Amino acid sequence: MYAGMMMMSYANIYILVPRLFFRGHYLGYFILLFLLVFVFLFAISWVLRQIPSNIAFEKSTDPSHTVFYDALMSLVPIILVTTMIKLFQRWTLDNTEINELKETSVAIEMDILRNQISPHFLFNMLNGIKVTMRTDTEKAEGMIFKLSDFLRYQLYENTVDKTFFKSELNFLTNLIDLEKTRRENFTTSITTDIPQVEINSLLIPPNLFTIFLENAVKHSVSIGLEESYVHVHFEKKHNRLCFTCSNSKDVEYSNRMSKKPGGIGLANIRRRLELLYGDECRLQIIADEYTHTIKLSIPL
Repeated sequence: MYAGMMMMSYANIYILVPRLFFRGHYLGYFILLFLLVFVFLFAISWVLRQIPSNIAFEKSTDPSHTVFYDALMSLVPIILVTTMIKLFQRWTLDNTEINELKETSVAIEMDILRNQISPHFLFNMLNGIKVTMRTDTEKAEGMIFKLSDFLRYQLYENTVDKTFFKSELNFLTNLIDLEKTRRENFTTSITTDIPQVEINSLLIPPNLFTIFLENAVKHSVSIGLEESYVHVHFEKKHNRLCFTCSNSKDVEYSNRMSKKPGGIGLANIRRRLELLYGDECRLQIIADEYTHTIKLSIPL
């Protein structure tokens, strides 16, 4: 009887549940399970009837009926337990695969968000270099070197999870210097209160502030060639890196820009910050008629 129970348990856990229950064939599963139990109990009853009548059975004068009933009562919890074991194994495996897929999906999304290069910036730089080469070849050569450093950072250092803050600072400096070479009456600055030792050793996600600086540069354009500016400042407070980027605004130019579709870059960086830091990230946007300021604070 115990051997038969074991065989039925194995048939349920390795044949019926995987091939029928997990594939959604619930009716077929219960029908075959009922037939399996019926055949098993019928076989047990037949075996018991073959036992000689002179063998005494305790607590009953009808041994086949007693053992048949005991077997039926034993089968119910066995079937339930074996089915639950297989369901738990399947749930554990599915949960592991789902977590792996989530991690892979997040990693792919992070790579996409992190490796985006603004075509608007590249087009402007190439056009600026072309124009500068006609009047000042030495200045154009310097712009090419800065652009090469910009692309080198995007293609190589931007592929790692963490980069030195010094590299990010140099990258932002090159970016804003490139823009400065092609614009007049344009004032820029990148300052920090962080000691040089920490600047050299501090690790942060790469390309985290580029979108903010690109947007500041783009929206600081003055149609009347009036004085415009972009100022960036970094500081460290309570084990958090604080980034502030402010730029001037031309009312007429801002009105024109507001009619154009955009905002994808800002949406992407918001998503990336959410994936990196969750609720630990603090992003504040302050804007009025003449200035626009971004304040970002991230944990270190």
